[in-house]
Amino acid sequence: MPYKVMEKKHYNVVAAVIVDNDEVLCMQRGQTKFEYTSYKWEFPGGKIEPGETPVEALHREILEEMAMDVRVDKHLVTVEHEYPDFRITMVAYLCTSMTGRTFTMNERNAHKWLPYSQLSNLEWAVADVGVVESITTLSTIIST
Repeated sequence: MPYKVMEKKHYNVVAAVIVDNDEVLCMQRGQTKFEYTSYKWEFPGGKIEPGETPVEALHREILEEMAMDVRVDKHLVTVEHEYPDFRITMVAYLCTSMTGRTFTMNERNAHKWLPYSQLSNLEWAVADVGVVESITTLSTIIST
C-alpha cells in the first residue's frame, strides 16, 4: 500500500515594515508551539482571511495586535518560505504609523525600534530574513 504524502499547510500572511524617523519597528514573538519560531523577531502582521485583500488584512492585524492605525505606503517584497511544519507566502509592505510610536503590545513579547543598519543584529524568524535583506538593500530608497 503506497504511503500518502501529507501536504504542508500553507498560509498567506502580511507584514508591516513600520518606519519612523529612519528606524524600523521590530517585534519579538513569545513562546510558540514550534521551537524554530519561539522568541524570534518579526514584523507585525498576520494571516490574510478569506475575502480580504492583503492591505485590508494588514490594517486589521495591526489594529488587533497593536491598536495602531497605519498608512500602507508601498509593497516592499513577497517572501515564500517553507518551515518544517508549514509554508507561508508573506507580503511585506512599507508602512507609516498614523499615531507615531504609540501602540499597545497585545500579542508580542518585546519590541525595538532599530535603524536599518542594525536590523541584522536580531535573531529573526527565517521568513522575515528576506524582508530584512530587502530593507537593508532599499534603505536609501526608503529614507528618501
